[in-house]
Amino acid sequence: MIEDKAITEAISRLFEEIEFPAQPTGLYDPLRYMISIGGKRLRPHLCLLAWSLYRDALSPEVLDCAAALEVFHTFTLIHDDIMDRSPMRRAHDTVWKKWDEDTAILSGDVMCIDSYRRLCSAPAPVLSEVLSLFSDMAAKVCEGQQYDMDFESLPRVSKSEYMEMIGLKTGALIAASAKMGAVLAGASAGDAGKLYDYGYTLGLAFQVADDYLDTYGDSAVFGKPIGGDILNGKKTWLFMHALDKAESLQGGIDAETLLREMAFEAVSEEEKAAKIAKVRALYDALGVGEDARAEVRRLSALALDAVSGLAAPDAYAAAGRLRAFADALVGRAK
Repeated sequence: MIEDKAITEAISRLFEEIEFPAQPTGLYDPLRYMISIGGKRLRPHLCLLAWSLYRDALSPEVLDCAAALEVFHTFTLIHDDIMDRSPMRRAHDTVWKKWDEDTAILSGDVMCIDSYRRLCSAPAPVLSEVLSLFSDMAAKVCEGQQYDMDFESLPRVSKSEYMEMIGLKTGALIAASAKMGAVLAGASAGDAGKLYDYGYTLGLAFQVADDYLDTYGDSAVFGKPIGGDILNGKKTWLFMHALDKAESLQGGIDAETLLREMAFEAVSEEEKAAKIAKVRALYDALGVGEDARAEVRRLSALALDAVSGLAAPDAYAAAGRLRAFADALVGRAK
């Protein structure tokens, strides 16, 4: 089994040395920029972690596939930032803000293509399965993003609809990252499936944690302004849960008040700050923040249940590594 420190170092080298074509600079400079500003690299890390449960050394093939996962994820961020009108990503200007929307769209497109090019390094015996897994995931991510946009124009969606959406938008990519590492390592179909379920459920926990941090986090740590989901009227876990509680007349808050404050279109900076403060005060009165943290803990526990009984060479060590990864991923919101 490969030590976590070795995986972290390998990922650091991988993205320090990653290359894109030199020309045209207007197309590829945004790719270099997005990779240079970093990120958690959790998807390639999970891929290599899953691989390491069955292998003792990293190979160029698994490193290329791990890079493909991060490149694809970065492509989705470029396009998401356009759709969300987000000016900041990881405490830096987003691509559309630094360049323009047309550049961001085209650079995102070529980044998606680049991810498939890297996947072609997968060994021939599993290449078809890897490409199928990746393509299925890519479609799910797009479906999830569409639902996310659809939800913005609806006054209400159910919490189950919301969880299905984040399963597509967030869970599918994390799940595919775990399963890809297992498939490349030659794990059994059963183990690969368990790791997929682990990644999927952990992805749900990660998104609920992200929702929590968007409202209650520290912008210096979170890497983008706090309250963006509130300003965009997003149907996050916090909002849907708050609406459920308000409709039950909990916390002295009625649903109409919550809906009215969330629907307010803030234009000036003063209006934006006031909207965020008012909605957060309603969340506080309903105890939504603590409920979100409890949900993160519940989903994290389910993710770990999914990988019980793995047939890895050292099952005990594997369980510990997967638990540590889960704790690192969502710990700030637990």
